Amino acid sequence: MSSASTVVLTGATSGIGQLAAIALARQGAHLVLTARNKVKASATRAIIQTAAPGARIDFHYADFTSLDAVAAVATEIASRYERIDVLINNAGIHAFEQRVTVDGFAEMMVVNYLAPWLLTAGLRDNLVRSAPSRIVTVASEASRRSGDLVPDRDLSDTTPFTRLGSSKKYGQTKLMNIMFSQELALQLKDTGVAVNCLDPGFNVTGLGRELGFASSLERVLGWLNVGDPQRGAGIIVRLAADPAFSAVSGGYFSVKDARPLQPIAPADSAAARRELWSATSALLDSFGLGPFAAIEKAMR
Repeated sequence: MSSASTVVLTGATSGIGQLAAIALARQGAHLVLTARNKVKASATRAIIQTAAPGARIDFHYADFTSLDAVAAVATEIASRYERIDVLINNAGIHAFEQRVTVDGFAEMMVVNYLAPWLLTAGLRDNLVRSAPSRIVTVASEASRRSGDLVPDRDLSDTTPFTRLGSSKKYGQTKLMNIMFSQELALQLKDTGVAVNCLDPGFNVTGLGRELGFASSLERVLGWLNVGDPQRGAGIIVRLAADPAFSAVSGGYFSVKDARPLQPIAPADSAAARRELWSATSALLDSFGLGPFAAIEKAMR
């Protein structure tokens, strides 16, 4: 990766996102990272600079449970950096109970799907101007547990769920990530922007931090050498920086040797992907995001 490459990465203050940030910094990338608070950002900066002395790191602050905050940070980043070589949509949560955001949406839906959709919308023009460039979105094979998908229903669904029921809801957001990525790849065909998504596999990270036994389980799995997050970070870095993927677009790749994966229905349907795109666009448009609505409309 060129030392001039600017990489925007979400969810970089912990887990595979932080490991990916370290690896990219070692390759000379200029890191533009998002964070919820300055304490985590400061700790992450120190970790990265210890691993990659001299690394150039900028932080921008936003709570990804708020659509207004995501819109604002997208506008902030787009106006500050003329050139963006890579956007990595990595931030995500697995909530084990339903929580509704200030905007009236399910928290998992906002953080995992609507937030990266909006952020990508805001940075789209910069990425096209910077081509060849890349957009990488962290999806998951958990998408195979999503059940049926009805965009108009599921995008706004705030029905309470149990811990067991949370897997289906999480899977739905990850299925939407795949559909978003593949539809965007089609829209950006011939622009020089490569758009791909990935399954990071099972990683022992903070994703399951809401479970009371998470820390104990993490220690046991670490001792057993199960769920090494370096693997999940590795596939992110490959899609973001490996020359072999510079001209590859529209793919969904496995953590296992970056082999192509075939997503389940309805992600395998071009019509279904367009339907989800249209429903998402209409939802955000009707919600009304002020000045950012114009950017969102440009993605239709």
